[in-house]
Amino acid sequence: MILIKAKGVHSDKIAHQIEIPDIHPYLACLPATILLQQFALWSAKEKGCNVDQPRNLAKSVTVE
Repeated sequence: MILIKAKGVHSDKIAHQIEIPDIHPYLACLPATILLQQFALWSAKEKGCNVDQPRNLAKSVTVE
C-alpha cells in the first residue's frame, strides 16, 4: 500500500509514503494528480501495456 500525504502527516502503519510539497489546501490535488498519473504510466510500462493505444478507447471516444 502507498500513502500520498502532505508534509507533517505521519502514519506508522503504511510502509511506502510519498510526500507532496506544502501547498494551499485547495491546490493540493494538483501535485497528487500528477504523481498518480506518473505512477499509472510507470505501472503500465512495467506490465508491458501499450500506453499510446489503451484497450477499449474506441468505446469511450466517438469520432463523427
